[in-house]
Amino acid sequence: MGPTLVLGSASPARLRTLQSAGVNPYVLESGVDEQAVLVAAQRLYGALAPDQVPLVLARAKAEAVSALLGDADAALAGPADPLVLGCDSVLELDGEVHGKPVDASEASARWRRMRGRSGVLHTGHWLIDLREGGSAATVGALASTTVHFADISDDEIDAYVATGEPLSVAGAFTTDGLGGAFVRGIEGDHHNVVGLSLPVLRDLLADCGVAWTSLWTATAPS
Repeated sequence: MGPTLVLGSASPARLRTLQSAGVNPYVLESGVDEQAVLVAAQRLYGALAPDQVPLVLARAKAEAVSALLGDADAALAGPADPLVLGCDSVLELDGEVHGKPVDASEASARWRRMRGRSGVLHTGHWLIDLREGGSAATVGALASTTVHFADISDDEIDAYVATGEPLSVAGAFTTDGLGGAFVRGIEGDHHNVVGLSLPVLRDLLADCGVAWTSLWTATAPS
């Protein structure tokens, strides 16, 4: 039996992406306070560039999940030979970072700003090797994909926001859901727009000495 990938994310889209690629991860939410992590990082390093934000958050999530798995007092029955993956996505538009909208009003305003334009979806990935006898590596990488938005009408924006979908995703859009019709095209890895770049993850696994295909036979504990 191969190692088990632990996905430190509650994102259904990330889970579906992995499952469609033959990987059945063990899911464990990090519980990270994203704003607190960013404030601490800015105190240490100064202002963060848009593409640094998701990488900082991805690392924090992977480290938090790793701590949960290693906490004997938590009595967490985690999988054997885990590889912990943290991810975070943001949309960069006009040099500004946009995560999930806080409410419908913000989602509507963002779409009125995005329509007919292009933005860059950045996803940070961080992988920690906790396997017994493994590499003990902690490695990260960023994937960036340019997204071209359709010039949609106010009525379409109102209808889309009313579904609630834009409120639950970074950038307030999807390509694999109701928002797919409002994206004219992308430049880069399409998996990344969903929230997880499979080629980037494959490279990070290789850095840990793990073959991507070895995860195909790994199953999540029941």
